[in-house]
Amino acid sequence: MIVLGSTGSIGVNTLNIARKFNLEVEVLVAGKNIKLLNEQIKEFNPKKVVIASSEDISNVNHNDVKAGETAILETIEESNSNIVVNALVGFLGLRPTLKAITCKKRVALANKESLVVAGKFIDQSNLVAIDSEHFGLWYLIQDKKIESLTITASGGSFRDYPLVKLKDVSVKEALNHPNWSMGNKITIDSATMTNKMFELLEAKWLFDTTNIDAIIETKSLIHAMVNFKDGSTTAHIANASMQLPISYALLGRVDENILQHIDLVKIGSLEFKQIEQERYPIWKLRKEILKNPDLGVVLNAANEVAVSKFLNNEIGFLDISKISIDAINKFNNPTINNIDDIFELDKEIRNYCGD
Repeated sequence: MIVLGSTGSIGVNTLNIARKFNLEVEVLVAGKNIKLLNEQIKEFNPKKVVIASSEDISNVNHNDVKAGETAILETIEESNSNIVVNALVGFLGLRPTLKAITCKKRVALANKESLVVAGKFIDQSNLVAIDSEHFGLWYLIQDKKIESLTITASGGSFRDYPLVKLKDVSVKEALNHPNWSMGNKITIDSATMTNKMFELLEAKWLFDTTNIDAIIETKSLIHAMVNFKDGSTTAHIANASMQLPISYALLGRVDENILQHIDLVKIGSLEFKQIEQERYPIWKLRKEILKNPDLGVVLNAANEVAVSKFLNNEIGFLDISKISIDAINKFNNPTINNIDDIFELDKEIRNYCGD
């Protein structure tokens, strides 16, 4: 397989599964964490390595190292692997997704931005999403008639903060997720609920429905629910670990233990909450974006600029959603007829948002 984003959370878990099932890793693609990359190279012995910056090539313990986006695309095309795990973060992951599909490789997609911005152009026939929520929905859906779909959210770092204090929260506080440790961007996106907006859009493309919503489940043990026409609801319950969806994405079928089962008596109780627009202002755009999914390009670009500014202490936490909402209002009826339109609009939005 090819692992794009090997040193991130999804990449590390992918390699854990590769180790468990003795899967061959042909290519590792990583960013700036060269120390961890070198450890991965030593263990998995990939044929090729690609990193973000050419300045770091001399620090990589491998004799075939390239750098940059073009190198990623060329390596996907030249490789023998028929599986590409795309765990890159952000808009950067779109071209590799498209390249892998063009090369008729199986895409295990953790880069949700690919579907968020270009879902209508992505052939899903050889694609499987690596995401707890979408995996849960896929796991539950059967031949019965479906009424609606529900995914869950943790609520993020500030789900219990007094609203009046949100304007003054620090980057450190925002990165302190109550349930788990993730990358910086997805942790911020979880706190603003933008990540869940992305997942609704993903579900729209994956399951061909806009009849989907989200609620907060504070322990992150229920990942998805399917509401059937007959009035019954089925929930997917599992410990929060990406190794389960990754295993199915890589192997197709899994018949041995990946996670420990949940002891419901030990858990005792679960708590559910509505996603309130007062705490998560971006949520008021949910129906509009599902109705016009081309707005995913706008939301993603504006959010990437805003999150970067927040992490660099240039804006306050509440300004992240304000920037995204302003961009949606400005570019509220985008014309997207092809992939090139997406890249042009992305540039225009980033310029507007002050990137």
